[in-house]
Amino acid sequence: MTDGVALGLASARELAEGLVQAGGGEVRCVLLYGSHLHGTNPNRYSAYDFIVLVDDYRAFYSALKNSGHMRGSVRLMSTMAYILPPNVIAYSPVEDRDKVAKCNVVTRTHLDRALGPRPKDHYLLGRLVQRMGFIWFASDEDREWVETVITGAIGRVLTWMAPYLTEPVDADGLGRRILEVCYRGEFRPEATDRHQHTYEAQVDHFLQVLSPVLSDAERHGFMVAEEGRYRLTSPSSAWEALRWRWHFMRSKLRMGIRALKHTVTFEEWLPYIVRKAERHSGKKIKLTWLELRFPLLFLWPRAITFLLSRPKKDVRQ
Repeated sequence: MTDGVALGLASARELAEGLVQAGGGEVRCVLLYGSHLHGTNPNRYSAYDFIVLVDDYRAFYSALKNSGHMRGSVRLMSTMAYILPPNVIAYSPVEDRDKVAKCNVVTRTHLDRALGPRPKDHYLLGRLVQRMGFIWFASDEDREWVETVITGAIGRVLTWMAPYLTEPVDADGLGRRILEVCYRGEFRPEATDRHQHTYEAQVDHFLQVLSPVLSDAERHGFMVAEEGRYRLTSPSSAWEALRWRWHFMRSKLRMGIRALKHTVTFEEWLPYIVRKAERHSGKKIKLTWLELRFPLLFLWPRAITFLLSRPKKDVRQ
């Protein structure tokens, strides 16, 4: 572990403890993922990416409101929690507003559904198959429950990846393909090769969790081992391939709608997304008065142009 990653984990734990205290006893588990865990190009403005498991949405948002960490309506936030869950909110300690945690707030029911056999999209699944850091949990039972749900989701990756495995793969190849497919199913501001850097930062994780998946698939006759790689015993049917391609198309549409929801739930979302775009493009972005004042009306042309002109190579700092 590098000094930078160790420092990032220490800061993440401080943020998590503050969030738990502000959450009034509703938080059951806080997981860290993303650049601060992997050490993939974070800077001082990079948010800490959290998955926050809570008992009850309304009680959690009420506690945040009462502790001064949320300005919005508790009723609105609680209602929005059931529309394309999870809600994504920003949490910052009062004494240091530059330190931000981007929190995906979810209950057990919604997390279990998102990682189950028939997820409606891959927003949470594409993140939780990656390396996760348990930085706070209320009890060993809470941690074990989350680990069990994640393990089950990883064990089912071949059910939705099979149509994309046209050649034999090993654990390394499967991991790379998973991130490629999941990243392609989202609207993201990073360069088109970002999934490669994200994978390279956690190769050991994917080798550890996906090697048993492939060997189990061979044992059950779903795959055949050939010279250290595995191929499907039979290709996916046309119907199965179409079903999962449609799933990812629908998932991408849901991601776009979810991004609009973030403008309601994520306070100060505009400075956050501008800083993220600058970090990954290496270019300074200056918004016009109209874009700053009415972003949902006037920011679309710039956003579309930015997504279409994303660089192929990620800017490494």
